[in-house]
Parts: sequence; C-alpha cells; structure tokens
Amino acid sequence: MDITKFVVSQRDKALLVGDYGSYRKQSSRRLLVVRKKLNYASRGRKYTPKTPITAEDIARNHEFVHLLLLSAERAWALAMHMKSTQTADGSRGVTGSTKRHITSKLQKAVSYATHLVNLLQEKDRSETSSQSLLEARAYQQSLRGAIAFEKRDWERCLKSFSETRLLYTSFVQSAGTKQDDLFRDLLSSNIDPSMRYAAYQMKLPRTMSIDTIVVRYVQPTYNAYVSEVLKSNPDLLQGLGASARKSGTGKSEDMPKTIKWRSRTVDLEDASTAQALASLSAAETRLASFLSANQDLDPKSKAAAYDDVLLPSQDAVDATKTAIDELTAEGVAQGDARMQSLQITRTAVNYNLVSWRIGRNRVLCGEHDGATFKSETNRKPRKQRASEGSRAAQEEESNGRKLTRLRERVVLYDSTIQSLDSTKDFPGVAADQAFVDELEAKKAYFSSLRCLAIARSHSLHGSKRNALALLARALELSSQSSLLRVPADQSTADGATKLEVRPEQTKFLKDFLERMVLQYRALVELEETDSAASKVKSTNPLPLIERLDEYPPKGVDLTNLVTYPPKVQPVPVKPIFLDVAWNYIDYPGRPRKGATAAAAGKAEQETPKSEPKREAKKGWFGFGRS
Repeated sequence: MDITKFVVSQRDKALLVGDYGSYRKQSSRRLLVVRKKLNYASRGRKYTPKTPITAEDIARNHEFVHLLLLSAERAWALAMHMKSTQTADGSRGVTGSTKRHITSKLQKAVSYATHLVNLLQEKDRSETSSQSLLEARAYQQSLRGAIAFEKRDWERCLKSFSETRLLYTSFVQSAGTKQDDLFRDLLSSNIDPSMRYAAYQMKLPRTMSIDTIVVRYVQPTYNAYVSEVLKSNPDLLQGLGASARKSGTGKSEDMPKTIKWRSRTVDLEDASTAQALASLSAAETRLASFLSANQDLDPKSKAAAYDDVLLPSQDAVDATKTAIDELTAEGVAQGDARMQSLQITRTAVNYNLVSWRIGRNRVLCGEHDGATFKSETNRKPRKQRASEGSRAAQEEESNGRKLTRLRERVVLYDSTIQSLDSTKDFPGVAADQAFVDELEAKKAYFSSLRCLAIARSHSLHGSKRNALALLARALELSSQSSLLRVPADQSTADGATKLEVRPEQTKFLKDFLERMVLQYRALVELEETDSAASKVKSTNPLPLIERLDEYPPKGVDLTNLVTYPPKVQPVPVKPIFLDVAWNYIDYPGRPRKGATAAAAGKAEQETPKSEPKREAKKGWFGFGRS
C-alpha cells in the first residue's frame, strides 16, 4: 500500500508551493474526490452518521486506506496551520484556547490512524501485509508523539517517537535505494529534531545520541509491533546501541570527548558533532592509507579521494552550526560556557574543512604545488598513429593546451587565497595575531605560485618583460612566506596534503624563483640588445666597410658590405697637402698676392740700411714658404 510514501508525497506536493493551510485545502479536495470514487459521500443531512469502514472494504479496494489517511492528514494540517499562524504573530505564542484546539485536531488525526491500524490488524479480512501494518503503526505513533509534544509530556513524546524511529530504521535496512532516501528524509526532518528537543527538556546529556535514546525508551515498551520487528531483525536494538560508538571504519571505539584548537581544549557536549568528528577521523585514516599505498596515481585520482573526507568535514560543520542555532533559539547568551565551547568547536571544524579543500587544490596543481611545469605529450588517434608509424604516435603539447592548464592552476590558486581570506572571519581568529600572521604568510606563498603561473602564460605569449616583472613579484612574496614556521603538531607526515606549508617547500620555491628571475633577466637583456641593433640597422643602412667599429649581434649582412658602383665623394687626405695649398687659395679676409708684395717693398725702403736683413722663417720639415 505504501502508506509512508503516500503521506510524504502528499505533504511535499502541497508544502512545496504553499503552507499548511494550502495543504489542508488540498487534502479536503482530494478527500472529496476519493469519497465520490468510492461512493462513500454523505447524502441528505449534513451531520448524518457515515457508515464505518470495515476490513472487508479495505480488501475490496485499497482506496479506503487513502480515505482514512487523508482524513487524518486534513486534521493534522489544520493543527499545524494554527500553530504556525500563532507563532508568526509575535511573542504572544500559542494561547490556551488555541492550544486546546490544536490538541483536539491532533487527537482527531490519531483517532483516524488508530482506526486504520485496528483494521489492518485483521490481516485475513483486510488482505494486507505486515509491512503495511507496521507503516500504519509508525504513522500512528508519530501523531501520538506530536500530541505529547504539544502537551509538553516529554517522556511520552520520547516513547512514541522512539518506537516510530525504530520502525522506520527497520524499513531503511530492508527497503531499496529509493525507499531508503524516503525514510531517511522523514527521520531527519520530523522525528530527530523533536526527539532532540524533548531530550533537552528532560535534561538528558547532550552527548547522548538519538540511537541511544531510542534504545533507552523502546526497551520497556515492548509490544506486538516491536516484537515483530525484532523477530525479523534480532540485532536491531544492539546495532542502534553500537552505532553511537562506531566510527566510519566499522570498529567499535569511543567518540571524541574533546577537541583542540590552537592552545585551547574544549569538551564536545553535542552528540551529533561528536559523531561527525568520529566519522571524519575514520575518513582521514582511510585517506592517508590510500595515498600511502597508491603514490603513483595521477593528481586527479588523488584529488578524487579527498571527496570522502570533505563530506564528513562538511557534516561536522553543519552539526556544529545546528547545535549553536538550537542554543540561540533557546535564549542562551553568547557568554555562556556551552556557547563559547561550541564557538571554538565551530572555528576548529571550519578551519579543518578549509584545510582539506586547500589540500585538494594543492594536489590538483601537481608536484611542488605547481611550481614546476612539465610539458605533456598527447597521444594521437589510433588511425593517425597507424598511418604515421610509432615514432609519430605522440606529439608535443601545444601552447594552447599549456595556457589552459596554467589557467586552471590560477583558478585553483584564487580559490585557495579566497578560502584563506574567509578563515579570518571565523570566531576568535581576528584576536589571535600570531595566527593571522601565519595566515598572511601562507597567503603570500600561494600568491607567489599564482604570479609564477601567470608569468609562464606571458612567457608563452612571448612577453618576456611582463614575465620578468611577475617573477620579481613572486620572488618578493616568497621571501615573505619563507618566514613561516610550522608547529610540530601541524606536520603532515601521514601523506595527506592539507593547508600546512613546510619550510623546505618555501625554500624550494624561493630558490626556484631566484633562478627563474636570473634567467629571464638575461632573456630580456638579449631581447633589448637585439631590438636596439635592429633599430640601428633600420635607421642607418651603411655598408659594413663604414661600420667596422660596430659589432653585428645578428651576424654580418653579406648583401651590404660595400657601396658598388662607388660614388664620387670627398675623402680625407694628408694635412701637408692642405698646408701647401694655403699659398694658392684666396680665403676671405686675406689680402691678395700683388698687394702683399707692394706693401713688402715699401717697408724695405723705409727700413734703415744699417739694420741687417733677417733670415726668413722656414716652414714644416725645413721647407720654406715661397
């Protein structure tokens, strides 16, 4: 009959687009359709007593089961609508008359469910299975637990919900995949939150898990339904009792009682958080053993193994947040010891989740966190390999593929840096200056790797100057990260890479970047020399014979050795020839030769005869001027 599936589908279909009021209207319309279909509609007066449904009616048509379920669901929806309306009005809450009305409607829903269980007990007359009877019983007990919850009878509430959870747990173990998800969603959305709140009101320890509460409150209430479930599954109760003490490996062990964050150790008071941390510890152990046994795997396969740790890490974060929300809803102050312990736990589990995410990114980046970059060889298609031979079976990786890989690394580095920035928003982190400095050093390390990846991209594009600038920036950032000191308790010697950066990793990156900077400085210098030489060549195309004082960096241009045919042009000669020509050339400002001779004769007449004649001054190399 699929009683549970019918109820859950009806609720989901209505609540997806509306509230409990719309669900009540939908149930009324659906109930009218079923009554007309079964010819069960009342005739005549409005308050005419209806014919009671019998087991023979159910054997004849299973729609009578839906008739009882819809009647119960309509009453339940009205009760939930009144409760939600009163809660949304403000701080007044549910008043006395409204509370009695809600309880009355829930009791009416229980009466329909009880009538259905009584009919299904007559298996021979109703022709139903034990599974249908147990599902009806679980539905009945869930409604009884809701009534006890509204009446604040917490012990009866736990007894009813414990039996409901025991029955649904047995369905989970015996149902298929689709039914398994159905029952699990029903438990997590309705049953477990109510049981947790009732346990809190009874002042039960918060470290007591839901399974332990079920074992505690079901054992004294043995009845025919529980006996039938235990007859088909004798180890069900023992399994529930042991599940609270089991980790993900299946070995029975104690759940963690405390959690450590930096220099503080706090107690784990929430059972759900302790269970999630136990599962996380087991997943971390499995991951470490897997990585140590498969060290030759490619980065993508190793990163896929991290998903088994990220899921329980997220569960631990969600469980801690739920516990904090519950305390906040109860009005617990932020200065309360329980709230402070949960805030520290929240910071620890969130930082652990960030660490595993960053560790997965580092594995995807490759060796040395992506500092080295090796070219990959691509295999050609089979037909092309057969035609070209074995030597041409592999081809070198293209620049486009290299740029794509570098772009993927930059995205991973951006995600890592963003995760590190989000860590500063965790409770208590901003006040820990030493931890903030450690985060800044780790951020500088990954920022240096990001600049290195972008510099490689510029180098592939042929821009050596931009690559050199980025490498210089990366070297500066790596110098900042080299100041990082990792405590001994944060080492990752188990083989699983996380957020922690070891000193040898920062030293390797700094040395590698120093070599890269020197290499690209030389490349940029050669590039500038070549560009200067080409510029001179383009602006001054003189033949080589006239540029013998210059060194040709790109070799000799054999097409421009001399000018041929030679052109008439002045050439420098010896200075003695120019000195001889002085006597035969009239220069501006120099008197003419005849005027010079006349002036010389006149001067001789005026000179006294008694004065001896001086010897003429000789020119260069003993030659006189004449």
